[in-house]
Amino acid sequence: MCTIGFSAIVAVISWICSLPRTFDTLSKAATASAFFTFISVLLATIFAGIEDHPKGYPEFGEPIVLAIPAAGTSFVMGMSAFMNISYTFIGQITLPSFIAEMREPRDFPKALWAVTIAEILVFSLVGSIVYAYSGTNYITAPAFGSIGNELYLKVSFSFMIPTIIFLGVLYASVSARFIFFRIFGKTKHMGSHTVVGWASWAGILAVLWVLAFIVAEVIPFFSDLLSLMSSLFDAFFGFIYWGVAYVRMRQDDYGPDYFKNRGIRGWAGLLFNVVLCCIGLLFLTGGTYATVQSIIDGYKTAGFGGAFSCAGNGV
Repeated sequence: MCTIGFSAIVAVISWICSLPRTFDTLSKAATASAFFTFISVLLATIFAGIEDHPKGYPEFGEPIVLAIPAAGTSFVMGMSAFMNISYTFIGQITLPSFIAEMREPRDFPKALWAVTIAEILVFSLVGSIVYAYSGTNYITAPAFGSIGNELYLKVSFSFMIPTIIFLGVLYASVSARFIFFRIFGKTKHMGSHTVVGWASWAGILAVLWVLAFIVAEVIPFFSDLLSLMSSLFDAFFGFIYWGVAYVRMRQDDYGPDYFKNRGIRGWAGLLFNVVLCCIGLLFLTGGTYATVQSIIDGYKTAGFGGAFSCAGNGV
């Protein structure tokens, strides 16, 4: 099937799955998504270890595994790689929305600790093991693309498809909620089943999915697309947002001079979160520059397919 046609079908399916207006329905899909993700990455790790060679071997020689970047690694290459990694681990804009719909919002830190520990362990192990067998010269983003055996690749990646759809649905839902609440925040349409409310909700989602489809087709390369999303959004919502939130919450609890009143603890907290915001600004500016430059370089070397192309761009 033509890539554009396949992408359009997936966009329509995702739009339909996004229609529920509360996270109660999505939470059930999230459970299944987490299970499928675990199976998928576990299979990918096993297959990477048992196959003889990674995909593309021996075009670039033997796999090279490095603990530090190779000499001559440019700022663009290094920052792009970091933004790819950060996309997996950095806290997302979805977190405040989850807190708002919890029956006991104060229990959220417990859930956050459990999820963070689990994801760091799972994804760090999976990434490092696949890299150890693929090497710098054969590793891809996503790592599934490094699997040389086509059967292994299809089996492992097939379990990831439900998760990919769910993540799109989740982000679309959070984005639509932000717009919907701004428009209908204090009206009957927000909490009641009205024609205007549901029509507006479906329309907002449709616009978002059309825009997502356009972006996906204009930027038909996974690695740089991840880096771009990470630099534009994760830099703010993963660093700057939480640094500012910490300061605002401490000001509400202890007054505008909280860092003075709380002694060394107050100064340490303020300094840490100022540094956190500065890191976010670095990734927002430097990361965006590096990603855009990487995209430009890719087109110059004809490393990418054209926009809205029927050419295959899957792993």
